[in-house]
Amino acid sequence: MAPTIVEIPREVLERFTKLDQYHNSFLLRLDEGLEYALERNAENGHPDISVAASQGRFLKLMALAIGAKRALEVGTLGGCSTIWMGQSLPEDGELITLEVSEVDAKIARENLARAGIRNARVMVGDVKEILASLPTEEPFDLVSIDANKEGYPNYFLERNIWSGRVADESFARGCSRCGAVRTLLEMLKEDGEVVATTIAIANVKGYDGFLYAIKL
Repeated sequence: MAPTIVEIPREVLERFTKLDQYHNSFLLRLDEGLEYALERNAENGHPDISVAASQGRFLKLMALAIGAKRALEVGTLGGCSTIWMGQSLPEDGELITLEVSEVDAKIARENLARAGIRNARVMVGDVKEILASLPTEEPFDLVSIDANKEGYPNYFLERNIWSGRVADESFARGCSRCGAVRTLLEMLKEDGEVVATTIAIANVKGYDGFLYAIKL
């Protein structure tokens, strides 16, 4: 059977964008540091996959709500989501963000410095190796993961809806990224120490979403 997923019609995307921008006009405003980061990322040819402003604000609110002091991010790119989370941590807090590309890490460090984020440390290399090297006696209060989907079974995920592709078995069979997310969901189903849910989003990025999990 052929995949049932179709491209999102332009008029639907425009509706999502208009709705998202309307709410954002009341609830948030990008600061100079974030605006600079977005411009820098575009100048350096980054794809438009940075966290949407409303999602970045959600990350910040979530960190503030739980009083996070130590945070971990997998997938730095240009550092936009890093800035959002870094703004929520106390002066003596710590944010470790992992990136596989030295080029992207350099851009992110410059963006973080421009935004005044001094509690973030960008680490470059193989994510699995870096994660294994981090001290286990120092747990993280918040972990945000938005990286290569194939690695998600090895470390939790932040985004996993993808226009319904994950739930479409015929599509997922030919998509390694979707298959990895499905594997993670199976793992979470059997994990009695974790409570999780997925939340779908429609915004300027189109169909999007994230998985939110808490370790008991």
